[in-house]
Amino acid sequence: MRWVPFVAARINGRGRSNRLRGKSRLKTKKRGTPVPVLPVLGIAVGVLALTVIISVMNGFQLGFIESILEISSYYVRLESPPPISQSGGLLEKIKTLPGARAVVPFREVQALIQGDWGQHAALVRGLNPQTWEDDPLMAEKLVFEEGSFDLEDGDSILLGAELAARLRVDIDDMVELISVNGAGFIGGTIPALDEESLAGTSETLFTVKGIFRSGFYEYDLGWGFINFDRAGELEGEAYTIGIKLDDRFQDKKFAAALAELVSTDYADSSHGLPRVKTWRDFNRAFFGALRTEKLFMFVLVGLIFIVVGLNIYQAQRRIVLERREEIGLLRAVGAGDFSVRLVFVMDGLIIGLFGAGSGTALGLLISFNIAAVFSVLESIVNAILYLLYRGGGFAVFSPAVFYIKELKARVIPQEVLLIFLFGLFSALAAAWFASGKISRIRPAEVLRYE
Repeated sequence: MRWVPFVAARINGRGRSNRLRGKSRLKTKKRGTPVPVLPVLGIAVGVLALTVIISVMNGFQLGFIESILEISSYYVRLESPPPISQSGGLLEKIKTLPGARAVVPFREVQALIQGDWGQHAALVRGLNPQTWEDDPLMAEKLVFEEGSFDLEDGDSILLGAELAARLRVDIDDMVELISVNGAGFIGGTIPALDEESLAGTSETLFTVKGIFRSGFYEYDLGWGFINFDRAGELEGEAYTIGIKLDDRFQDKKFAAALAELVSTDYADSSHGLPRVKTWRDFNRAFFGALRTEKLFMFVLVGLIFIVVGLNIYQAQRRIVLERREEIGLLRAVGAGDFSVRLVFVMDGLIIGLFGAGSGTALGLLISFNIAAVFSVLESIVNAILYLLYRGGGFAVFSPAVFYIKELKARVIPQEVLLIFLFGLFSALAAAWFASGKISRIRPAEVLRYE
């Protein structure tokens, strides 16, 4: 098979022959290139577009997913464990399980928070003061615009930035937390905050010690944090244990080990057997919607490869017809159908490698510098708007429309490799099918008049 690349380079790099009708045939050599420009450009644009779009989409989606996992749902949850005083060191036992990175007990309070200028429903989570050190992944996601993670005082509360803006409160301001525990505001409008309406609720005052942003609007508008013990005073001793893992995709294996632990040590507990759940059980619809959105975007942008593949197919069919004499000669000297076919498939391989390689390289370059690229694009558009209309202020992702502090792209190597292979194999497949007519070429008929 060593002759195949040599013959492929000779045939595909010679240029095209022009046939003139008449008794004579005139062949004029054109100074060509072994790599057609348009097919290479088409594959490069497709790979570039798909790489950048998927990377930016990953940045958005993984930002939302990680905010949910690191702040809200955790990787694995142990629900309804025995009271801490009767748990027999359950937290320490969980920490010894392979793969456990952080073990965080918490309580949740459905509450109405009222400031001087308004009120808003919120989910208030009770955490221990040392959670900031025990759970660095949560600490990485919570960015405090004012104050800090200070829950040493039982009267401290931390609020999301949008919630604080809605209530018009600032650091060291007082807010009123009204916890509904059974009676109260179910199935109707929130009543006025008088003594009669507060029956069946727990009411207390808290001091705002921190205002944070998580990057997820729902949390910034509807979440708060208070001291773990103080939350127990409002909602009782019930709590949940959230667990972070070294690898969140090992959640099923860890959940099985955790279930075995609690079934062995707490099977006879009067509080019942704790329930084990993983992050796959929470927000299933939301994660499924993100996956479907990404899949459809992948398919839609991937249609570029079909168009480019058809272009390569037509070009390769034309080459096969133009090279009938060379094909007949190769067949006459003993080359098999498959070997001759590979000569033309090599052309598709070169097109695919050049196009997919250049598109991948440029796509990665843009993805890793996406913020700078959008900044340059916005500057150019604003300069044009200023020259034409004396205006400006254009932003691709305007803060007035999108809840985005900064634009990030997340490159996943497996997806980049898959996109590269799509571009490469679209060219290979087109060349393979286009060269199918080689098997129907008969050397004797082709060479009869040569």
